[in-house]
Amino acid sequence: MKQLSLDEVHDVALRMLRRAGASQRQAAATARSIRDAEADGIRAVGLAYLPYYCDHLACGKVDGAAVPLVSTPRSAMVHVDAANGFAHTAYEAGFESLVNAATTCGIASMAIRRSYSAGVLGWFVEPLAERGLVALLFANSSPMVAPHGGRDAFFGTNPLAYAVPRAPGQTPLVADLSTSAVAYVRVKAAADAGQPIPLGWAVDADGTPTTDSAAALNGTVAPLGGYKGTALALLVDLLAGGVPDAGFSFESSSFVDNHGGPVGVGQLIIALDPSATAPRFIERVEAELDAMTSQAGVRLPGDARVQSRQRTAAEGVSVPDDLMQLLNHYADFGPPSVSPT
Repeated sequence: MKQLSLDEVHDVALRMLRRAGASQRQAAATARSIRDAEADGIRAVGLAYLPYYCDHLACGKVDGAAVPLVSTPRSAMVHVDAANGFAHTAYEAGFESLVNAATTCGIASMAIRRSYSAGVLGWFVEPLAERGLVALLFANSSPMVAPHGGRDAFFGTNPLAYAVPRAPGQTPLVADLSTSAVAYVRVKAAADAGQPIPLGWAVDADGTPTTDSAAALNGTVAPLGGYKGTALALLVDLLAGGVPDAGFSFESSSFVDNHGGPVGVGQLIIALDPSATAPRFIERVEAELDAMTSQAGVRLPGDARVQSRQRTAAEGVSVPDDLMQLLNHYADFGPPSVSPT
């Protein structure tokens, strides 16, 4: 087991992305997102997912030289063409325009098209809450989830997130959740470990609920809450794929293989300035959170991540030897040879 500081996590991520063909600009924001995922204890979309990023740079799913183009088609609307680069770089390109529009107009949106996996959605909304804004994010992804009653993948895990500012000294309230029963990476991790999955996470190739993680990989992830999760997945797809003029889930190439060319999904961020209508907003938020957590056993969304940050800031993160070996190989030699399709 190798112990890495968060700065070392960032450094290895940056080296890997640069070696795989990303420009400094494309690699920098994405490496920060990997560091922050590890800080939050989310290994599945941190160092464990980083080789996918590098493979997708090598095969052409991500354009490592992309330069995002920011426009403002309306005073409260920011549009970013990610140009098939990383979502994190596109977001940073439009961030200040979104903040300015939201504080001026009271509400604003940023629509990102021709984008790639957003990873941890909280990474995008928390900085907006730190600027005093309430933020919502919708992000679609490649097909992994059958609609309720079906058996063929049609939607992505299509997550959504929100962040709310809190009193000074408090970390913003952040919630990040998929509209599938579980994230695909958790099913994949169970299959790689030869472990079963809970009933309700996935269906097999015949559309039958299964606890066999290997069978689940040949089927699809299940929607969250049956038909309700399907309705939410459709909403996310319409907002993240439709409004930015990006691809819908069913039109997108896979996040988990090296075939199909650029992914082309989208993200939609909505930011509101609560001070425009509620001058005591933060005071009232704190009162509600205090009332909520006064019940024994109740915790706030994101509490585990905040605790993880405190621990990893002091101790760093533990990386298994086999993963560390893989990361070093990518950093030194780049991803294995893959053929763009």
